[in-house]
Amino acid sequence: MKILINERGKKFLTGNDDLHTDHGYIKKEEIENSSSGDVLKTHLGREFRVLEANVNDYIELMERRCSIILPKDLGVMAAYTGLGYGQQVVEAGTGAGAATIFLGNLVGENGHVYSYELREDFAQVAEKNIQGFDLQNVTLKCQDVSEGIDEDGVNLVFLDLPKPWEVVEHARASLKIGGFVVAYTPYIDQVKLFTRILKKRDFSDLKSLECLVREMEVKDKGVRPKTRMTGHTGYLTIGRKL
Repeated sequence: MKILINERGKKFLTGNDDLHTDHGYIKKEEIENSSSGDVLKTHLGREFRVLEANVNDYIELMERRCSIILPKDLGVMAAYTGLGYGQQVVEAGTGAGAATIFLGNLVGENGHVYSYELREDFAQVAEKNIQGFDLQNVTLKCQDVSEGIDEDGVNLVFLDLPKPWEVVEHARASLKIGGFVVAYTPYIDQVKLFTRILKKRDFSDLKSLECLVREMEVKDKGVRPKTRMTGHTGYLTIGRKL
């Protein structure tokens, strides 16, 4: 999977057709025959650099019909749960597939992600995006996770749902000893109720957190925080089955 970056730093995801931009077009044959680091020119003479797309590039540019979980939250979730190569994950609330692709890329070819999505229109978009990134270790299920989880012995159950507490019982049955359940929720009331249910179901090491990212603005005259920052997106609530 290749991306092209123009002189202004804007990224373009390539596909099976010519790339058309406001700076001209590049024939698909030129893109297919290019290598990472090459510079291609449009018919108007504007330069585009070729790069191999990593997972963040792809998620940034792929099709979506809903909001997605940002890398700052996915990274924190993976770090706190110790998620890694070869592990098994159940995800609920696929959406456009951003978290699904992140998780599939992280667990690698020896791991697997089973993703549940209730809405058929979201599932269709997610399936297209997953195939576009050429992941072979993802199973997408268009079914209601609150009615049960088919898999067992998994390392992580990740819930991006309005009512994640409805899945806690199924999550506990699905997880292996030492596995984690994580809910991503936008409201503190959801955190409170989800935590209370986790306690009732004997989950341990409970924690809830919020990740805020503030970039620095580096100029010759000085360095300071950027005026705009990525503030609140959602809370992560984590529990472990012991």
